[in-house]
Amino acid sequence: MTSAGTFAPDERIRLFLGLRLPDDAVDGIVAWQARELAAARDVRVVPPQNLHVTLAFLGHRPATEVAVIAGGLRVAAASVEAPLQLSLRRYRETRSVGMLVFDDAGGRASTFAGDLHERLEELGVYEREQRPWLPHATVVRFRQPPRLRPALPDLPELSPSDAAVYHSVLRRGGAQYEVLESVPLGG
Repeated sequence: MTSAGTFAPDERIRLFLGLRLPDDAVDGIVAWQARELAAARDVRVVPPQNLHVTLAFLGHRPATEVAVIAGGLRVAAASVEAPLQLSLRRYRETRSVGMLVFDDAGGRASTFAGDLHERLEELGVYEREQRPWLPHATVVRFRQPPRLRPALPDLPELSPSDAAVYHSVLRRGGAQYEVLESVPLGG
């Protein structure tokens, strides 16, 4: 964990919350990226350390809010009653990213995300998106959709055990993510 105290008091930092993926899932996605995506033109494969399932993008927030945001995540994560179960459904492209989309067995991940969104809204640090939350992991970025149709990776059902507050630093070669705080699911 990196303390929010390492930032200047008036600094605004780019934050998001996400489910951390199990190591075997990351390894499987990385091998699949090398087979199915790396040869595509004009794409940037997301590096292993940046793979996660996004829960909420907060944008640029005052660094002083990190502790409050982490507290909201801790409370929501503690209320998760059973393991989250995500199974791979499909590959999808938007205007700037390619992602693996997951089904949420039992709806527990969606319930957790909804609870978290509500807590973050009450804290005044988040505005819920108009569309429903979609469990996904961004795996490739691009300027123009390449219209890839990759075979899906052979991933077992995922059961993330923790969620994290991430600091996203934009760099010339792409964003670099740093975990500021990680909390276990289910207390």
